[in-house]
Amino acid sequence: MNTQVMTRMKEQHSSASVADDRADAAISVTDLTVAFERAGKTIRAVNGVSFDVAKGETLVLIGESGSGKSVTLRALMRLHPERQTRQTGSIRINRQDVLKMDRRQLRALRGKKIAMVFQEPLLALDPVYTVGQQMIECIRTHHQISAQQARALAIAALEAVRIPSPERRLAAYPHEMSGGMRQRAMIALALSAQPEVLLADEPTTALDATVQIQVLILMRELQKKLGLAIVFVTHDIGAATEMADRVAVMYGGRIVEEGSIGDILHHAQHPYTLALLKSRRHGMERGKPLDVIRGSPPDLANLPPGCPFAARCDQVMAHCATSVPPTTRISQSHRVQCHLAAA
Repeated sequence: MNTQVMTRMKEQHSSASVADDRADAAISVTDLTVAFERAGKTIRAVNGVSFDVAKGETLVLIGESGSGKSVTLRALMRLHPERQTRQTGSIRINRQDVLKMDRRQLRALRGKKIAMVFQEPLLALDPVYTVGQQMIECIRTHHQISAQQARALAIAALEAVRIPSPERRLAAYPHEMSGGMRQRAMIALALSAQPEVLLADEPTTALDATVQIQVLILMRELQKKLGLAIVFVTHDIGAATEMADRVAVMYGGRIVEEGSIGDILHHAQHPYTLALLKSRRHGMERGKPLDVIRGSPPDLANLPPGCPFAARCDQVMAHCATSVPPTTRISQSHRVQCHLAAA
């Protein structure tokens, strides 16, 4: 068999595998862009993001503030203001495109198929309703059951996140709980309608270190038990290491590198990923100054024509400033968007 035929067969097999992976994905995002209109300017917050997350898998989106992580996450549920936002691409859950759904379809989707844990539950939970009232409303919105049955499910959800005296906590208002307890209640609320996909937007940032670890371990245990697909946003490499099956490093609204947690920790290729890892490693060494990345993230209202990291990169080449780098596959699980990798 000649080389050209073998190459074509490999390409066809690879394409079929990708198609199979997409078909099996709990959520599949293709070429997503998100732009906001503000004061006569167009802010291009997300620029061509693509990824798949399988059932029982966690994808962590990591990067600096302003890299597009949280904007991407909220776009998956279409939570951005419709009149001020332009979204293109596709977001498929159960092979249905979220970007093409009407309001009725979105209402049925949110909570039942996909749910979110927000960074600050005190702001996300309604302060004038008890935790129990909010959970029971969510459950009954998506399941045709009695209030008594919904209450039993709400108690079970609070037990699942290890909240003591769950029946008593149903009657508590959000401000009557500690930060860690509120975040557990937020997770219970998100899972109360039994979604397939869970989005977590820096859910441990406002918690102390001990509670952070407890919440991360809890989320991992619930994922294994329920088979959840999780998209987890963080700027903390430690949290990413605890949660991730795969990591997508974001910068300037793009995924500049994606791979398994092992790929990213031990075989990172993109200069930005390497700089993030270097700053974390040196920051842990007593007596040594913290390694920082020079410069600032790009202005999303005035993005450069080439690589968004070019102005801060120590390995920059002439064409980096004018040409967007192609995506290069390092391995089946590892891809990077950098001219150095493509060279």
